[in-house]
Amino acid sequence: MIDLPILLAFIGAATVLALTPGVDTAIVLNTAVTNGKRAALMAAFGIGLGCFAWGAAVSVGLGSMLQASEAAYNVVKYLGALYLLMLGLWLLAQPRSSSTEDVSAPTHCSSWQAFSRGLIVNLLNPKVGIFYLTFLPQFIPQGEPVALYALLLASIHVLLSMVWFGALIVATVPLGRFLRKPTTIRVLDRLTGGIFVIFAARLAS
Repeated sequence: MIDLPILLAFIGAATVLALTPGVDTAIVLNTAVTNGKRAALMAAFGIGLGCFAWGAAVSVGLGSMLQASEAAYNVVKYLGALYLLMLGLWLLAQPRSSSTEDVSAPTHCSSWQAFSRGLIVNLLNPKVGIFYLTFLPQFIPQGEPVALYALLLASIHVLLSMVWFGALIVATVPLGRFLRKPTTIRVLDRLTGGIFVIFAARLAS
């Protein structure tokens, strides 16, 4: 049976976590500006699917395995750091220097590429799994089936994140004509690249 006060406490905490800026927010914002609403939504769906996959993995015990096995944790962690580093260095070294004449036309990557980027960044970040492993048990009422309840809580966190990403996209897309100007795009790509490099370093530490 759901304990409403505990569930509401989790929703409050998960909302704060969803609003906290991170690499996921950077991906969604960059995609919204440079590729438009559809690609940004696909990036958000990729991020959500990656987080849900970690939530499901934790619910069946994979999170415990990663926490117990330093080797398994390090393999996934460094793969994630390497992927972020490659994305960051690519954006720093080769930011877009031109755009189409119709600056309202999204470019840079397809919706599928945006989805894949969001998904891969999350799947290769074991800290998402460790976060769920350490955070979710605090909000599971005694006597409840741990696996099912953990999956429910992870799903709520993903849903809250998707709502936040949707709000970001709605707020960003109307500014797209200005933000997709070549000079602005170069600055944004380099800024996003720098953020990715920083998060890669933090992930690898």
